Amino acid sequence: MNTQTESQAVALFSEILAIDQLARSALGRLLPKGMELSHFSVLNHLAYAGGEKTPAQLARAFHLTRGAMTNTLTKLEWAGWVHIRPDWDDARRKLISLSPAGLAARDAAVAAILPALSVVVADIGHDKIRNALPVMRELRQRLTPNET
Repeated sequence: MNTQTESQAVALFSEILAIDQLARSALGRLLPKGMELSHFSVLNHLAYAGGEKTPAQLARAFHLTRGAMTNTLTKLEWAGWVHIRPDWDDARRKLISLSPAGLAARDAAVAAILPALSVVVADIGHDKIRNALPVMRELRQRLTPNET
């Protein structure tokens, strides 16, 4: 690896880590009272994925341990935002689905954070954002562990 590549790699990942920290902090402050960023992430995932997911599937999707995902799911169930039921075909598994209240909570969170995100996109420029998205997606895909 040459010096330019090494320098770019360090600069790129330094920016990604800084953006991650700043985005989590900013979004966390904007979410509705009682909702954590981890809650929003799971609700948003379920809203887009549709249907039911197992805790293991969700843990893999978020690169978390099953224990960490179970903790989040317990909080979401307590809030009434997800339904957790046994898998009738395999009693050892549970299935998670988004409740109507969970969809409403997710929509309220999107409404709370969207104005701030829209300002950032408008300030940076739609063309720059559109051009950056494919690169960001490719980075995510390359960093995603191969599940075999």
